[in-house]
Amino acid sequence: MSDLVAAEDVLLFVNAAVTATGQREFRSSAEQQRFSLAFVHEYVRVNYRPLYAAVLALDINDHNAALIAEQLLRTPREAGPDEGRLIAARLAGMPPQRVYRLFRVLRAAGVNNRRTRAIVRDWLAGRPDLAHDAVKYRQGLKAAARHAHLPLPGSPEPADETGDFLFAPGRRTRYAHPALDAFRRAHYEQGALYELPFTVAEGFAARHGVAREVFLERIAPRMTRLERLRTRPGATDLSVMPLTRLALYVLSLPFGERAERRTELTGALRAAARRVAGPHAGSWGRVAAVLDDSWSSSGSAVKRRRPLAVALGCHFLLEALAAPGAYTAHWTSGGLDPLLVRPWGPTPLGERILDALELAPERLVIVSDGWDNAPPGLAGEVLRVWRERLDPERRTSAVHVNPVYDADVFDVRRLAPEVPTAGIRDAEDLPALVEIARFAEGREGLPALRAYLDRRVELFLKGAEEARA
Repeated sequence: MSDLVAAEDVLLFVNAAVTATGQREFRSSAEQQRFSLAFVHEYVRVNYRPLYAAVLALDINDHNAALIAEQLLRTPREAGPDEGRLIAARLAGMPPQRVYRLFRVLRAAGVNNRRTRAIVRDWLAGRPDLAHDAVKYRQGLKAAARHAHLPLPGSPEPADETGDFLFAPGRRTRYAHPALDAFRRAHYEQGALYELPFTVAEGFAARHGVAREVFLERIAPRMTRLERLRTRPGATDLSVMPLTRLALYVLSLPFGERAERRTELTGALRAAARRVAGPHAGSWGRVAAVLDDSWSSSGSAVKRRRPLAVALGCHFLLEALAAPGAYTAHWTSGGLDPLLVRPWGPTPLGERILDALELAPERLVIVSDGWDNAPPGLAGEVLRVWRERLDPERRTSAVHVNPVYDADVFDVRRLAPEVPTAGIRDAEDLPALVEIARFAEGREGLPALRAYLDRRVELFLKGAEEARA
């Protein structure tokens, strides 16, 4: 029993680490989210520290990965083996702005032990171009170097020009590195701003009074894919967009434009889903999906339509994973056109689950925030009776994936004990979450979960070493 409780606690934390970002959700404020998440982190770190660190090897979101790294570095006396390697490997795969933000948090908290300094030093040493970071993430790099007492090598010679740029900007009249010198010239030369990263050049463009359209057109070659999507979504190449981000883009379009571009958008979504499915495409047999497009799927002001985008992405991914012609989708609104879905109405999950089970699928996948309210509790009762009376042999495997963290229960909201629930952040994570959801059924305890995490840690560290090499 103690093993099962421990496994449940760790799975609860995994769900939180996948879904929660400390931001406002449809039914809870940002403060509630942050308070709930802080409690879960501390509880699992204190009671299951090796497993807490091992979660860094899973597909959790960057917000929680940074929180785990922070908590582990704050408490060095309790450190276990491989913690430092796990933190370093996870930071190497995170966006640099998040890592610099973590370093600033550690500095503000006075965390400056030997392991922290080594991780900061090694991460900075692994950056491809510190001079570029000095321009784009100036305050973050400056704080990290000062906190860890690190000398800043320059590239190219002279070796200390990056340090001069950060700590003594008036010392040099020009710089050898093109990014550093472009930043210097951009203060008085309008053409130099187009040699800078987009986020830096944007401020200089406003200072020089450059028209927005002119600036965006000329800076386009310097923009990342996400920057192009944010500033000029219509000009983005849909064929390279990730599945969930593509679903968000589709949902941001007016209904008329979605209908006009039906062939293009549907083709892009299916192509993205096939890329995610990879060799598993067509291997899941008969699949039925219950997809939540009720009003709560509209998300919040900071996560607009995120739950609905996850459901839409899962729809196309499940279509790719199912055998040809063996997939059916049941939207809670009763809609039949996935391209025109919108957040609307109540959540009659029970009725849609009945519709899905009538087809006797091999797999049932429910994508919902778990707020079954038409009528309340029907979905849980349907799943209980179905599992206990109609399908005790488990001919149909079922899983519920939930894209919304419930701050009140420190977990994602569940529909029924008989069906495992896993948190989901991006539709791309669905295949891996179906694998880990089996531990939530209560038939496998802590040893099996620990063995699974050990395998993931081994693969994660091996991949990080290969990437470094």
